[in-house]
Amino acid sequence: MKRKVYYRYNPQTLTYDRIYPSLKDRIFVVFRHLISGVIVGIGGLVAVVYFFGTPWAREREKQDDLIRAQYEVLSKRMDEAIKVIGDVQQRDDNLYRAIFHADPIPSSIRNSGVGGVGRYDYLMDVKNAELIIQTTKKMDFIEKQIYIQSNSFDEILSLAKNQKDRLKHIPSIQPVPDKYLRHVASGYGTRIDPIYGTPRFHAGMDFSANIGTPIYATGNGTVTWVDWRQGYGKCVIIDHGYGYKTLYAHMNDYKVRLGQIVTRGEQIGEVGNTGKSTGPHLHYEVHVKGQPDNPAKYYFMDLSPEEYDKMLQIAANHGQVMD
Repeated sequence: MKRKVYYRYNPQTLTYDRIYPSLKDRIFVVFRHLISGVIVGIGGLVAVVYFFGTPWAREREKQDDLIRAQYEVLSKRMDEAIKVIGDVQQRDDNLYRAIFHADPIPSSIRNSGVGGVGRYDYLMDVKNAELIIQTTKKMDFIEKQIYIQSNSFDEILSLAKNQKDRLKHIPSIQPVPDKYLRHVASGYGTRIDPIYGTPRFHAGMDFSANIGTPIYATGNGTVTWVDWRQGYGKCVIIDHGYGYKTLYAHMNDYKVRLGQIVTRGEQIGEVGNTGKSTGPHLHYEVHVKGQPDNPAKYYFMDLSPEEYDKMLQIAANHGQVMD
């Protein structure tokens, strides 16, 4: 490119004289072009960065996308783990614990919150905060559920180790053997009151037998009541432990004393007709954790399958009770 040539009109000579720039002017021109080039270069660089990004920025963005994808995969795997834990909890409450008559883990414990207010505030300023916080909450929830379930399994293991002793204490035979029975008068449930003729809940089972017929303890335990009881007449109560108690009413005589330790099959009294009774019989109740339960469920060591089925049919009758 040719250098520009400048001229200035000379009125004295009426001619144009060529102008030669001074050193200062030349230096100024050089700096002006240099600064212009720098500005243009910076502008171009900014435009490139704005539209295309820097290599390290693009790499960091790729890393962020990878981390986000990993968190999303981890979150989905945690959701699957929570479902599996839920299935284990269902089996624990309805099968494992039920086998040993243990209460289910209360939902208030299983579903209680994790941590306190502001537990995850330290994560609020990180990138992808919402995703990270949700994933962290799921992890904390899983850890808590595993801890609760582990404790439950420890309890079940302890119950299993004590199962041999427990089986000795659970009521599991008829208090009056079949050979002494005239019949089973009535079973557990709503029945007709023999005196008032109105429906009422019958909390036990009536065994009709002659006065003086032996009555046997249905499981190992400690005698906690040997006395007259309103409506029940002469009555014996045995605490078998493990949440089980049995009651024997309308007795004619006692064969045990208060505080005595008895074993399954040991005679504790005789069939009578005391208290609110319309004929000689034994009224027998089974209580589990303070609530009456159907005694027909607790003859599994005394009857054959056929006899047990027949007992259930007899116990299901809705006729009149004898007390």
